[in-house]
Amino acid sequence: MSLLLVLGSWINMLATHPQIDLPILHLVGEEADRLGLECYVIGGYVRDIFLHRDSTDIDVVVVGSGIDLAQAVAKRLGKGAHLSVFKTYGTAQVKRGKIELEFVGARRESYLHDSRNPIVEDGTLEDDQNRRDFTINAMAVCLNKDRYGELLDPFGGIHDMNECTIRTPLDPDITYSDDPLRMMRAIRFATQLGFYLDRETFESIERNRERIKIITKERIVEELNKIMLSRKPSVGWILLDKTGLLPLIFPELSALKGVETKDGKGHKDVFFHTLQVLDNLAQKSDNLWLRWAALLHDIGKPKSKAWDDHAGWTFRNHNYLGAKMIPRIFKTMKMPQNEKMQYVIKMVDLHMRPINLIEDTVTDSAVRRLLFEAGDDIDDLMLLCDADITSKNEEKVRRFHKNYELVRQKMIELEEKDRIRNFQPPVRGEEIMQLLGLEPCSRVGELKNAIKDAILDGIIPNEYEAAKAYLLKIANETKE
Repeated sequence: MSLLLVLGSWINMLATHPQIDLPILHLVGEEADRLGLECYVIGGYVRDIFLHRDSTDIDVVVVGSGIDLAQAVAKRLGKGAHLSVFKTYGTAQVKRGKIELEFVGARRESYLHDSRNPIVEDGTLEDDQNRRDFTINAMAVCLNKDRYGELLDPFGGIHDMNECTIRTPLDPDITYSDDPLRMMRAIRFATQLGFYLDRETFESIERNRERIKIITKERIVEELNKIMLSRKPSVGWILLDKTGLLPLIFPELSALKGVETKDGKGHKDVFFHTLQVLDNLAQKSDNLWLRWAALLHDIGKPKSKAWDDHAGWTFRNHNYLGAKMIPRIFKTMKMPQNEKMQYVIKMVDLHMRPINLIEDTVTDSAVRRLLFEAGDDIDDLMLLCDADITSKNEEKVRRFHKNYELVRQKMIELEEKDRIRNFQPPVRGEEIMQLLGLEPCSRVGELKNAIKDAILDGIIPNEYEAAKAYLLKIANETKE
């Protein structure tokens, strides 16, 4: 049975649908009737009913004052309801439990060329639906008692959902020029919902892509994060590339594109490899910042790419160069300058270490050092490294996964024995100064590092007495 037939059977049953037949929505309708106002649930909440998606954020558009209706609803709900009024914007919010009701008066909007902030005037429901970004977000359901559950779908949102299509209600050139953030939203919805961009919609984004420059980095990153948290994030990044938005919003990622050939030898397209790694990881983890690490793990390759007459194309130290690039990328894109950024830096910097381990002999010392440097993020690092295996050679893939399992087993054994993860040398700096009669100086740090290295190299166990004895031994040796 087609989605359209299923949707069609629901249209006449909306009044009794569980997400419409809610006591709080009936209450909103009753208060609207008492005030003589038309009111409708509109936008994403209506769309998600048909897409079987849970939603607790409900937008209510009122032909009249949204604030007046919100105040009446909050008063009727009484204790437990929280009312917030935003007079500047003519909106109000009522929260009760997990439910959030956003009230706004129906309006029409016009825009100046250099701003996405509209000039707002009171309008009709039709005006309000005209200003919506996409047909699937322009559907409204009436809450007034005599028309309760009536669906108003002037732009064919039901049809577009059946066709899995993102399309603007009006001329897309006007829609995107007025508010360029809608270009990002179109791509984000296509990624989240598994929909396609309508041809005119796609071509309009191409034509209007330069308008994205008036949008703040914060708003762009908000949309990128939603793309990143989608089931298959690569869909969004490929659409950003195909529409020409990618080099405007993320030139470093765009720089990964392309393959160069010399003496008949080419390298893989790092852009598409990166997206495959991201999709692989997305199947295993919903950690947003680990997904960003996957997207950025090879960001240093363009700067490190070199030709070697014997080895061919090389990308030596690309992990180190990539880690160095991340603070500037995060700052430019207005992303967090905190522990989240540091986590991404660590993942990018270390992502080659497990690969190097499996290509060489897996020594206890090397595994201890990796455990020490990765700390509690070691499991995330191994997920990233697993995702980084994108070879078409099935035998190579099997060998890599098998070797990773050997590394994991070695980690478990050494962690149980040596407790290396996040350890501090058993003998502290203060005690080193007391035992050796030293003032604060670089020598104290050198001795502390020597103890740490001895533990990581397996020379001594991670125990206080062994560390103290080793300290006295090396201190005496340096005196002689």
